[in-house]
Amino acid sequence: MSSASTDHRAPSDPYAVFRPRAGRRVAAAMSVLSIVVFTGGAFSMPSVSSAAAGWSVSDRLLLTCCGLVVAAALWRFASIRAVPSTSGLVIRNLLTTRSLQWAQIVRVQFGGGAPWVSVDLDDTDTLAIMAIQRADGGFGRAEAARLSALVQVHSGSQTAG
Repeated sequence: MSSASTDHRAPSDPYAVFRPRAGRRVAAAMSVLSIVVFTGGAFSMPSVSSAAAGWSVSDRLLLTCCGLVVAAALWRFASIRAVPSTSGLVIRNLLTTRSLQWAQIVRVQFGGGAPWVSVDLDDTDTLAIMAIQRADGGFGRAEAARLSALVQVHSGSQTAG
């Protein structure tokens, strides 16, 4: 008996969006936590008084803004994904978004100590796909296999036709 929360199999739709599980949840939770901690810290500091040094309104705003910047970076990590379609793959990593045609992908790699999948491209470049992560265990391996199958299906149909 397997529930959806413990199921490590890939989705039944081969074109389902690739998203990490563990890293996404941690990043989203830490994003909210950073806003709470930085804002709480900013408003719990002593105020400026004529007798002693303290925190001014601008100091509090700056600390709150630091929390927002940390939250934005973590939220970007939580939003990484790879979107497959019949024409190719759109990869949104931490800093970049790149669109690939299936014909550009030569091989899918998920070996060694790499934290996520990478693909070898026909121009000899290698591109990481952070949406499929080793930290997701069996689910990550199943997602890597699904991506590899998509590459094989589309490269086979392009050479046959």
